Amino acid sequence: MSRPVAAPGPAGPRWSRWVGRFLARVVWDTRVVGSEHVPATGPVILAANHLGVIDGPLVHGVVPRGTHILVKEEMFHGPVGLVLRAAGQIPVDRTGGRPALAAALAVLRRGGAVGIFPEGNRGRGDASTARAGVAWLAVNSGAPVVPVAVLGTRRTGESVGHVPGFRRRLHVELGPPVVVERPAGASGRAAVAHATDVLRAALSAHVQAVSARTGFALPDDVDRPPTGGREPLA
Repeated sequence: MSRPVAAPGPAGPRWSRWVGRFLARVVWDTRVVGSEHVPATGPVILAANHLGVIDGPLVHGVVPRGTHILVKEEMFHGPVGLVLRAAGQIPVDRTGGRPALAAALAVLRRGGAVGIFPEGNRGRGDASTARAGVAWLAVNSGAPVVPVAVLGTRRTGESVGHVPGFRRRLHVELGPPVVVERPAGASGRAAVAHATDVLRAALSAHVQAVSARTGFALPDDVDRPPTGGREPLA
Protein backbone atom coordinates (compact mmCIF):
# COMPACT_ATOMS: atom_id res chain seq x y z
CA MET A 1 0.00 0.00 0.00
CA SER A 2 1.30 3.47 -0.87
CA ARG A 3 2.16 5.63 2.14
CA PRO A 4 0.80 9.18 2.50
CA VAL A 5 3.26 11.86 1.40
CA ALA A 6 3.49 15.06 3.41
CA ALA A 7 3.07 18.16 1.25
CA PRO A 8 6.07 20.52 1.48
CA GLY A 9 5.76 24.28 1.78
CA PRO A 10 4.88 26.30 -1.33
CA ALA A 11 8.35 27.67 -2.15
CA GLY A 12 10.98 25.29 -0.77
CA PRO A 13 14.38 26.25 0.64
CA ARG A 14 16.41 28.77 -1.33
CA TRP A 15 19.68 26.87 -0.81
CA SER A 16 18.48 23.95 -2.92
CA ARG A 17 17.92 26.26 -5.88
CA TRP A 18 21.48 27.54 -5.52
CA VAL A 19 22.76 23.96 -5.61
CA GLY A 20 20.81 23.33 -8.82
CA ARG A 21 22.00 26.62 -10.27
CA PHE A 22 25.64 25.76 -9.46
CA LEU A 23 25.28 22.44 -11.24
CA ALA A 24 23.62 24.06 -14.26
CA ARG A 25 25.97 27.02 -14.63
CA VAL A 26 29.31 25.84 -13.24
CA VAL A 27 29.44 22.05 -13.50
CA TRP A 28 27.63 22.10 -16.85
CA ASP A 29 27.20 24.84 -19.44
CA THR A 30 23.43 25.26 -19.54
CA ARG A 31 21.59 27.70 -21.76
CA VAL A 32 18.15 28.61 -20.42
CA VAL A 33 15.46 30.11 -22.66
CA GLY A 34 11.90 31.16 -21.88
CA SER A 35 12.08 31.84 -18.14
CA GLU A 36 9.56 34.63 -18.66
CA HIS A 37 6.89 32.00 -19.32
CA VAL A 38 6.89 30.93 -15.66
CA PRO A 39 4.35 32.99 -13.67
CA ALA A 40 6.06 34.86 -10.82
CA THR A 41 3.28 33.96 -8.40
CA GLY A 42 0.40 31.52 -8.14
CA PRO A 43 0.22 27.81 -8.87
CA VAL A 44 2.08 26.45 -11.88
CA ILE A 45 3.04 23.00 -13.15
CA LEU A 46 6.33 22.52 -14.98
CA ALA A 47 6.13 19.46 -17.24
CA ALA A 48 9.51 18.33 -18.60
CA ASN A 49 10.69 15.55 -20.87
CA HIS A 50 12.98 13.03 -19.19
CA LEU A 51 16.33 11.94 -20.62
CA GLY A 52 18.70 11.28 -17.75
CA VAL A 53 19.51 11.28 -14.07
CA ILE A 54 20.37 14.99 -13.76
CA ASP A 55 17.14 16.35 -15.27
CA GLY A 56 15.48 16.96 -11.90
CA PRO A 57 18.21 19.05 -10.22
CA LEU A 58 18.80 20.85 -13.51
CA VAL A 59 15.17 21.97 -13.82
CA HIS A 60 15.04 22.83 -10.13
CA GLY A 61 18.07 25.08 -10.52
CA VAL A 62 17.14 26.98 -13.67
CA VAL A 63 13.44 27.69 -13.07
CA PRO A 64 13.06 31.27 -11.74
CA ARG A 65 11.13 30.28 -8.60
CA GLY A 66 11.18 27.52 -6.01
CA THR A 67 9.83 24.18 -7.22
CA HIS A 68 8.84 20.85 -5.73
CA ILE A 69 9.68 18.10 -8.19
CA LEU A 70 8.20 14.60 -8.16
CA VAL A 71 11.14 12.17 -7.91
CA LYS A 72 11.06 8.38 -7.87
CA GLU A 73 10.97 6.98 -4.35
CA GLU A 74 14.12 4.89 -4.88
CA MET A 75 16.19 8.09 -4.86
CA PHE A 76 15.12 8.91 -1.28
CA HIS A 77 17.77 6.78 0.41
CA GLY A 78 21.15 7.60 1.93
CA PRO A 79 22.75 11.05 1.61
CA VAL A 80 20.93 11.83 -1.65
CA GLY A 81 17.61 11.08 0.02
CA LEU A 82 18.41 13.41 2.92
CA VAL A 83 19.15 16.23 0.47
CA LEU A 84 16.00 15.59 -1.56
CA ARG A 85 13.78 15.63 1.53
CA ALA A 86 15.45 18.74 2.90
CA ALA A 87 14.95 20.42 -0.48
CA GLY A 88 11.21 19.70 -0.36
CA GLN A 89 11.08 17.28 -3.28
CA ILE A 90 8.19 14.79 -3.45
CA PRO A 91 8.80 11.00 -3.49
CA VAL A 92 6.80 8.98 -6.00
CA ASP A 93 6.01 5.30 -5.56
CA ARG A 94 5.98 4.34 -9.24
CA THR A 95 3.63 1.40 -8.62
CA GLY A 96 0.96 3.84 -7.38
CA GLY A 97 1.55 7.57 -7.52
CA ARG A 98 -1.63 8.86 -5.86
CA PRO A 99 -0.04 9.95 -2.54
CA ALA A 100 2.61 11.96 -4.40
CA LEU A 101 -0.02 13.57 -6.61
CA ALA A 102 -2.07 14.49 -3.53
CA ALA A 103 1.00 16.13 -2.00
CA ALA A 104 1.71 17.99 -5.25
CA LEU A 105 -1.91 19.16 -5.45
CA ALA A 106 -1.64 20.56 -1.92
CA VAL A 107 1.42 22.57 -3.00
CA LEU A 108 -0.47 23.96 -6.00
CA ARG A 109 -3.48 24.90 -3.88
CA ARG A 110 -1.13 26.94 -1.69
CA GLY A 111 0.14 28.81 -4.76
CA GLY A 112 3.35 26.82 -5.26
CA ALA A 113 5.19 25.41 -8.27
CA VAL A 114 5.39 21.68 -9.00
CA GLY A 115 7.74 19.97 -11.44
CA ILE A 116 6.83 16.66 -13.03
CA PHE A 117 8.26 14.34 -15.69
CA PRO A 118 5.11 12.99 -17.38
CA GLU A 119 6.96 10.16 -19.16
CA GLY A 120 7.52 8.59 -15.74
CA ASN A 121 10.91 7.10 -16.65
CA ARG A 122 14.13 8.39 -18.15
CA GLY A 123 14.44 7.40 -21.78
CA ARG A 124 14.32 8.89 -25.25
CA GLY A 125 12.75 12.07 -23.93
CA ASP A 126 10.37 12.80 -26.80
CA ALA A 127 7.34 12.94 -24.45
CA SER A 128 5.32 10.68 -26.72
CA THR A 129 4.43 8.42 -23.79
CA ALA A 130 3.42 11.11 -21.28
CA ARG A 131 1.08 9.69 -18.63
CA ALA A 132 -1.94 10.98 -16.77
CA GLY A 133 -0.37 12.44 -13.61
CA VAL A 134 0.27 15.90 -15.04
CA ALA A 135 -3.25 16.01 -16.49
CA TRP A 136 -4.80 15.01 -13.16
CA LEU A 137 -2.93 17.85 -11.45
CA ALA A 138 -3.92 20.37 -14.12
CA VAL A 139 -7.61 19.40 -14.05
CA ASN A 140 -7.87 19.36 -10.26
CA SER A 141 -5.83 22.51 -9.57
CA GLY A 142 -6.62 24.70 -12.56
CA ALA A 143 -2.91 25.57 -12.72
CA PRO A 144 -1.28 26.41 -16.05
CA VAL A 145 1.23 23.89 -17.38
CA VAL A 146 4.57 25.16 -18.68
CA PRO A 147 6.20 22.68 -21.11
CA VAL A 148 9.94 22.29 -20.50
CA ALA A 149 12.39 20.85 -23.04
CA VAL A 150 15.55 19.43 -21.43
CA LEU A 151 18.20 18.56 -24.02
CA GLY A 152 21.76 17.25 -23.90
CA THR A 153 21.62 15.44 -20.56
CA ARG A 154 21.76 12.06 -22.30
CA ARG A 155 23.16 11.20 -25.71
CA THR A 156 22.76 8.10 -27.84
CA GLY A 157 24.65 5.22 -26.26
CA GLU A 158 24.71 6.69 -22.75
CA SER A 159 22.73 4.96 -20.00
CA VAL A 160 19.84 6.71 -18.25
CA GLY A 161 22.05 6.88 -15.13
CA HIS A 162 24.93 8.58 -16.94
CA VAL A 163 26.18 11.85 -15.45
CA PRO A 164 27.35 14.26 -18.18
CA GLY A 165 30.97 15.34 -18.15
CA PHE A 166 32.22 18.66 -16.82
CA ARG A 167 31.04 21.69 -18.83
CA ARG A 168 28.93 19.71 -21.27
CA ARG A 169 26.59 22.06 -23.14
CA LEU A 170 22.95 21.58 -22.13
CA HIS A 171 19.78 23.36 -23.15
CA VAL A 172 16.60 23.99 -21.15
CA GLU A 173 13.74 25.84 -22.81
CA LEU A 174 10.42 26.74 -21.23
CA GLY A 175 7.41 27.27 -23.48
CA PRO A 176 4.22 29.31 -23.16
CA PRO A 177 1.84 28.00 -20.49
CA VAL A 178 -0.94 25.64 -21.52
CA VAL A 179 -4.27 25.98 -19.72
CA VAL A 180 -6.48 22.92 -19.89
CA GLU A 181 -10.20 23.65 -20.04
CA ARG A 182 -12.51 21.01 -18.62
CA PRO A 183 -15.04 20.04 -21.32
CA ALA A 184 -18.61 20.97 -20.36
CA GLY A 185 -20.41 18.08 -18.72
CA ALA A 186 -17.35 15.81 -18.80
CA SER A 187 -16.75 13.38 -15.96
CA GLY A 188 -13.51 13.59 -14.00
CA ARG A 189 -12.10 10.58 -15.84
CA ALA A 190 -13.02 12.02 -19.24
CA ALA A 191 -11.56 15.42 -18.32
CA VAL A 192 -8.25 13.84 -17.31
CA ALA A 193 -8.15 11.75 -20.51
CA HIS A 194 -8.77 14.88 -22.60
CA ALA A 195 -6.12 16.85 -20.68
CA THR A 196 -3.62 14.00 -21.08
CA ASP A 197 -3.95 14.12 -24.86
CA VAL A 198 -3.67 17.93 -24.95
CA LEU A 199 -0.63 18.09 -22.68
CA ARG A 200 1.16 15.14 -24.29
CA ALA A 201 0.82 16.79 -27.69
CA ALA A 202 1.93 20.19 -26.36
CA LEU A 203 5.02 18.85 -24.59
CA SER A 204 6.03 16.57 -27.44
CA ALA A 205 5.65 19.38 -30.00
CA HIS A 206 7.66 21.74 -27.82
CA VAL A 207 10.50 19.25 -27.34
CA GLN A 208 10.66 18.38 -31.04
CA ALA A 209 10.61 22.04 -32.11
CA VAL A 210 13.36 23.04 -29.68
CA SER A 211 15.48 20.04 -30.67
CA ALA A 212 15.16 20.89 -34.37
CA ARG A 213 15.93 24.57 -33.83
CA THR A 214 18.92 24.15 -31.52
CA GLY A 215 20.51 21.04 -33.02
CA PHE A 216 20.39 19.19 -29.69
CA ALA A 217 19.31 15.76 -30.93
CA LEU A 218 17.30 13.38 -28.80
CA PRO A 219 19.01 10.00 -28.27
CA ASP A 220 17.88 7.46 -30.82
CA ASP A 221 18.03 4.56 -28.39
CA VAL A 222 15.93 3.81 -25.33
CA ASP A 223 17.53 2.61 -22.11
CA ARG A 224 14.74 2.31 -19.58
CA PRO A 225 14.85 0.13 -16.47
CA PRO A 226 11.75 -1.99 -15.90
CA THR A 227 9.21 -0.36 -13.58
CA GLY A 228 7.23 -3.42 -12.49
CA GLY A 229 3.71 -3.27 -11.07
CA ARG A 230 1.02 -0.95 -12.34
CA GLU A 231 1.74 1.87 -14.75
CA PRO A 232 2.51 4.94 -12.63
CA LEU A 233 0.54 8.14 -12.96
CA ALA A 234 3.59 10.39 -12.90
